[in-house]
Amino acid sequence: MSGPDHFGDRLAAAVERKGAPLCVGLDPDPALMPEGVGVVEFCRGIVDAVAEHVVAVKPQAAFFEAQGAEGWAALTAVCDYARAAELLVIADAKRGDVPSTARAYAAAFAPLADAVTVNPYLGFDSLEPFFAQDGLGVFVLVKTSNPGSADVQDLPLADGRPLWQHVAELVDRWGAGLVGASGLSSVGAVVGATFPQEVAEARRLLPRSVLLLPGVGAQGGRAEELAEAFSIGPAGALVSASRSVLYADGGAGWREAAAAEAERLAGELRAVAVLG
Repeated sequence: MSGPDHFGDRLAAAVERKGAPLCVGLDPDPALMPEGVGVVEFCRGIVDAVAEHVVAVKPQAAFFEAQGAEGWAALTAVCDYARAAELLVIADAKRGDVPSTARAYAAAFAPLADAVTVNPYLGFDSLEPFFAQDGLGVFVLVKTSNPGSADVQDLPLADGRPLWQHVAELVDRWGAGLVGASGLSSVGAVVGATFPQEVAEARRLLPRSVLLLPGVGAQGGRAEELAEAFSIGPAGALVSASRSVLYADGGAGWREAAAAEAERLAGELRAVAVLG
């Protein structure tokens, strides 16, 4: 499957234009946002600040949903604004449910975003409605960045491999028929940048999937440890930073501070992606 709407191809083209495979997460936390600034205003300000340096933004749906009835309207406004700035939008929704419900989730997020994160633990039929959405990228949780991921994802299988590696092999299989002209599948994997050894192993298991690598910055992930994720090319991975960019300065200079941090990370990633 290829064409102008293929997510992997659009990502590859965006990375070629910008030179840095950087994504900024949009986590509008009222406890951390500048005083007197609303959610939409804050996120639009971040988009304006980082657009020159990033290829994508990743709005975290929970922070919008927490705003109640106005939250979905805010999410829609922010996604529209980011796309108008020619950024890819990844809805960090982590959905996954029985097929009838999954179809509703897929229908809800496909108009908003270029890609969406999903949870694989209900199996293929819970994710197939997302795969079936034309042009929609899908990032499947494989090895997440939080320390507690080990409670389930590192459990050993009968052959000694951790469970997450089996999930990675499923993701590779699910995405095999959705590879674009860039050689990248529209089915990618979320692997925490906080686990660089696992990132390297995930790259081996997922030779055609984009790896979405959250956890750089506030969670302790380091860009320079992720070179192997780019062994298939500069668009083979997308590094995501959220709080370290959004809240680089909580005062009046928050836009300038976000821009400076995004520029710094983009510079690091240009070197790392080339080395990969």
